[in-house]
Amino acid sequence: MLPARLTLVAVLSLTPLLAAAQPPTALFSRDGYRINLYRSPTPEHLPGATIVDTQALQTLLTQQPRPVLIDVYRRQWLHGQFIEDQPHANLPGSHWLANTGDGELTPEWQSYFARHLYAYSGGNLAQPLVFYCRSDCWLSWNAVKRANALGYTAVYWYREGLDAWEAAKLPVAAAHPEPFELAH
Repeated sequence: MLPARLTLVAVLSLTPLLAAAQPPTALFSRDGYRINLYRSPTPEHLPGATIVDTQALQTLLTQQPRPVLIDVYRRQWLHGQFIEDQPHANLPGSHWLANTGDGELTPEWQSYFARHLYAYSGGNLAQPLVFYCRSDCWLSWNAVKRANALGYTAVYWYREGLDAWEAAKLPVAAAHPEPFELAH
């Protein structure tokens, strides 16, 4: 019994050394997209975007042209389809481009994102686009960067997202991801 206990003590004492020897997990890709720990504090600025709070977003929604609301919250994708594992709500009138806020997108997911933005904007790169997720969520931060890279110039980031909207007791709508279809 004593040797097993000594082994356990030896392993426990080495655990901090083993953890320190592991390489740190990368938070960003080479292209600057967040690839890990998506639900953590986000920065208070984002080059290429105007950050809006709930009140500013409500004002923006009364203007012309009306901004396009884009929710990028994740949805499980399995065997070529979204898995409805739990209900999701978003701001009324939003388009849900699930998984397009991930830090690394395959060409198919990048095409899904680009095609839908083009359709929503009518090809107008100056069409106001508002990206959101939840509070402390890097997915919308990534989506803003990605929209900027595609050339969109009127990009807004609703940084506190759905959580702030619900906290203000504003209405939400049942959401379903936009269909994922491969380009032909």
